[in-house]
Amino acid sequence: MARRNRSSIRKERIIMLASSVLVLAALTVTGVYVRNNNRAEKEDYVVDFEALEQSSEELAENMVDGEELDTLFAGVGTDDLDYDPNFQEANSLHVENTGDTDATTGIKKTGTKDADEKSDQSKSGETDNKKEEDKQSADKKDDPVKKTAENKKDPATDKAEEEEEAGMFDETVDTVMSDEVQAEGIATTVQPELDFNEDDGLVWPIVGDVLINYSMDQTIYFPTLDQYKYNPAIVISATQGESISAAADGRVTSVSYDPGTGNTVVMELGNGYELTYGQLENITVSEGSYVHVGDGIGTVAAPTKYYSLEGTNVYFKLTKDGEPVNPMSKLN
Repeated sequence: MARRNRSSIRKERIIMLASSVLVLAALTVTGVYVRNNNRAEKEDYVVDFEALEQSSEELAENMVDGEELDTLFAGVGTDDLDYDPNFQEANSLHVENTGDTDATTGIKKTGTKDADEKSDQSKSGETDNKKEEDKQSADKKDDPVKKTAENKKDPATDKAEEEEEAGMFDETVDTVMSDEVQAEGIATTVQPELDFNEDDGLVWPIVGDVLINYSMDQTIYFPTLDQYKYNPAIVISATQGESISAAADGRVTSVSYDPGTGNTVVMELGNGYELTYGQLENITVSEGSYVHVGDGIGTVAAPTKYYSLEGTNVYFKLTKDGEPVNPMSKLN
């Protein structure tokens, strides 16, 4: 019995040793395999500077210098260009391309026979004119009194000719005229003058009770926030979808969204005064537009989460040079 136990223990030891050897062998083979792969990956990232240098030298040898380029493109004419440098658009500035003209020279084409006849006539005419001029110059040399009279010109005539030539060839005439037209167009655009003073009043943007009064000298209770805080505006009770009108003439300077007041419109009244309308939707004005008193600027939106207990309302604030002003002192 004891021998059997000993033999079984020996077998178990042999099996354990064999298993350990197999596990160690497997781990060794795995480690060698992983190391070889890492080494191969690292070798892939090695930069071969010699190959780069050789490629740059080959590129430099294959580059063509300026003289060779001139030789290569010497036979290329202007006929291969898509753009004709001698072409001038019809009816452009100081150019009138009426009739048939040569595409390259811009000279008007005529019949061949007529052209030859006109050429001969012009040549003969030039010869006669030259003879006449030579004769007149000889007469001037002989008659000093006549020469002096011809050289004397009327100053008024010279000035008129110079002004006519200047107006004919001065390219700034069109520019000056266009500037005058633009200035006239701007002058005709009437822009309202914003002039809101201390004595001016405001119109209620909407009819309703004041839920939270203006208070900058002491804190006031906000039901939704459940805390006391300063209020630079008044909160007016309203019905969702009701129209909101401008309380004064002004220019829209901002249309934006605020987490507290929702969709908000800011208007400049002049002399540093600004009006802010909050809790709006369906806004009908845009930045830069001028609005007259009583004009609709939007409708009342659902209250933001900061005014959920107060209910649907309109946020209405007046400032002077950025400092809050009690709107109740201006509302009629």
